[in-house]
Amino acid sequence: MKHLILGAIAGDIIGSVFEHDSTKFTEFPLFQPGSRFTDDTVLTVALMDAILNDEDYLKYVLQYGRRYQHAGYGGFFRKWIFFSDPQPYHSYGNGSAMRASPIGWAFDSEEAVLQQAAASAAISHDHPEGIKGAQAAALAVYLARSGTSKEVIREKVEALGYDLRHTYDEIQPGYTWDVTCQGTVPAALIAFLDSTGFEDCIRKAIALGGDADTLAAIAGAIAEPFYGGVPPRIAGQAIKYLPTEMLRVVERFSIRVDR
Repeated sequence: MKHLILGAIAGDIIGSVFEHDSTKFTEFPLFQPGSRFTDDTVLTVALMDAILNDEDYLKYVLQYGRRYQHAGYGGFFRKWIFFSDPQPYHSYGNGSAMRASPIGWAFDSEEAVLQQAAASAAISHDHPEGIKGAQAAALAVYLARSGTSKEVIREKVEALGYDLRHTYDEIQPGYTWDVTCQGTVPAALIAFLDSTGFEDCIRKAIALGGDADTLAAIAGAIAEPFYGGVPPRIAGQAIKYLPTEMLRVVERFSIRVDR
């Protein structure tokens, strides 16, 4: 195994302290006393586990959501995971995109990635924008691990319906808190596209000044395969925050996709 799949998880943990206390600066300690994993990590690992066991996404999202019920979920999602018969609720929140990166690692064609990303979103976020956000996040990961250039990644994601023509410097000053897919996913993509490495990507995503952990989770998930992995010093710190059962799932998933 070359490395653990930790891009989204590291981004989430680093961004966690800025989720409700945003910053517009890129200079900050990567790991701080308040750093923790949040719902982005929980549901990313849930999808890893579902894929490993060839099971329905809903089953594992509910299991993990209930097991880690204080991870910082959105208001309705927190209730939804405890419904006796949870149905999709037409959400276009960024929750569908933040959990989708394992699909980009696990499936081996654009068609399969788009199909599976839609399926993973539709269990809850069945609004067209919720579906699109998951597809864009997963597709970008798939393209990055396939050796695709940034320009082609930009074109492929734009073909789904996002505008990625603006630069990071153009969007960052006026960017504000936004938990929708349409407000989060393109911004995270632009942070990645204008980055120079994994750490720079995470710092840029957080310094947008928005939903920091989710922006960094999405951007970090794409940056990881593009830049050849999470830097060891960051990966080594990130795994310290994971419960043993989560780390084991990440290890097993990483072995599977590194075949």
